[in-house]
Amino acid sequence: MNILLHQATLVHPNSKELHLKKRDILIKNGRIEKIASKIELPNNTEKISLKNLHVSLGWFDASVSFGEPGFEERETLENGVRTAALSGFTDILLNTNTHPIPDKSTSIGFLKNIAKSYSNTNVHLLGALTIESKGEALADLYDMFEKGALAFSDYKKTITNANLLKIALQYSQSFDGLIYSYPQNREVAHKGVAHEGIQSTLLGLKGIPSLSEHLQIQRDLHLLEYSGGRLHIPTISTKESVKLIAAAKKKGLNVSCSVALHNLWGTDVLLNDFDTNVNLRPPLRTQEDQKELQKGLLDGTIDSVVSDHNPIDIELKNVEFDNATPGSIGLEASFGVLNSIFGMEKAVELLSSGRSIYNIPSPSFDEGAMASLSLFNPDFEYEFSNSDIKSSSSNCMYLGNQLKGKSYGSINNNSILLND
Repeated sequence: MNILLHQATLVHPNSKELHLKKRDILIKNGRIEKIASKIELPNNTEKISLKNLHVSLGWFDASVSFGEPGFEERETLENGVRTAALSGFTDILLNTNTHPIPDKSTSIGFLKNIAKSYSNTNVHLLGALTIESKGEALADLYDMFEKGALAFSDYKKTITNANLLKIALQYSQSFDGLIYSYPQNREVAHKGVAHEGIQSTLLGLKGIPSLSEHLQIQRDLHLLEYSGGRLHIPTISTKESVKLIAAAKKKGLNVSCSVALHNLWGTDVLLNDFDTNVNLRPPLRTQEDQKELQKGLLDGTIDSVVSDHNPIDIELKNVEFDNATPGSIGLEASFGVLNSIFGMEKAVELLSSGRSIYNIPSPSFDEGAMASLSLFNPDFEYEFSNSDIKSSSSNCMYLGNQLKGKSYGSINNNSILLND
């Protein structure tokens, strides 16, 4: 693949020489050959010139669900990887909500081999924390780690057994493993389907109290302080959770956390229409929670933002709100949402961060480095519609929203994929 990116604005805050400067970028055989103010088009090279083209180092999403294996009708790996690449992502971390659940080294090896076939986006893998994600016995953590699992998670499932989590944190220290614990006390959340507050009460929806999240995080931080190890708390959603994690980090605990895109964008006011696309976990919280989450990202308390992309069959969404399966796709809207909230430079920073949590090498703009780049237009304003969805499923909470900023696609592993 030989291409010339013509007059692209580089977004690279670590380089005063390149940041926000218009440059030509010559890529030969997948490597960055040259970056200069002007480069003559070489023979056998494709010139790519796009309106208001901006380029940054490739984006990373640490919470992506597809379907394969087991739920291919929701999303195949092939189309999922294509969706990620068109959305600007060069690296994704795949969740464990498949069938069978990846709870052994053979499962990790199988998924890794399949993912190699789709080179547009690098697919990294999580392994299940417990056997079949039932929360009863630890899975083969070290064997999965040896096969390439970067961390261990029972996706959206609470580890109710405190001793099991303690043992996981202790055992994983022998190979510097990263342990996930989903922040929701199952008993307190019970059968709730929305944030417990004024909105859920007015609408007659069963509530999920913020307390359910705080209790779980407090317990897990106490266990971490006792046992040591590395703990990751995915998709926090309340202002109190931000405070708890900030205090834990101040004490020196090795804890990281993420926030889901939907909790930065929406609040429980969106429940008014009973749209099942806003039946989510964690649920949409209050505006006060939303502001504290945004602040937590800006001050570094929250380590990363994730799309929490989760395709769901239409049959599981086209039901009463209480009975709908939670989840929304989000890869396609990620840049537009973050750019609309934080502006272009911060959005790119957030989308490019998070790899260090999983010891994934960061891409480089250095000449000679393999090109791993995201291409986008930060000023394009549009209403997010079905035509913007690349996923096989269309359960998207951002439909009908006015967004600013859109991905053109990405370059990765000696291939380029651009939106039409």
